[in-house]
Amino acid sequence: MSRDIPRFDVNDARPLTRVAVAIIERVVDGQYQVLFAQRPVGKAYAGYWEFPGGKIEAGETVVEALIREIDEELGIRIQSAKSWRTERFSYEHAHVELNFCRSNDWSGEPHGREGQAFAWQAPNAISVAPLLPALHAPESGILADLRASP
Repeated sequence: MSRDIPRFDVNDARPLTRVAVAIIERVVDGQYQVLFAQRPVGKAYAGYWEFPGGKIEAGETVVEALIREIDEELGIRIQSAKSWRTERFSYEHAHVELNFCRSNDWSGEPHGREGQAFAWQAPNAISVAPLLPALHAPESGILADLRASP
């Protein structure tokens, strides 16, 4: 599988897979951090780091899907989240719409319910690699905008 940066292809005839993506935020000793999770074995881009989340099911809002997925994946309870931005990418395996939401209103301690690793990272000092290509695609401002956050 090619690991090229996925650009959105408006002519991609595949169904669009809508995904809720959580940017789970905290401040520790004055340092702003966000939670990354590593994609588990058996999934596309296994071993790559991403913001956790998952597919939006029929009848769910983005935030409802986010709350469900984060509980299922990491055991964290999201009390509230705000929609932040939406980006679309055409990967080899899927045509996706990533609906990014931010939350600093959550409880619990993360644990990988699917066996995945996770790591808190300061956006201006990310040490986990490799990152999912969509996060550093030239047309994506996700990481740059997080670096400008608190």
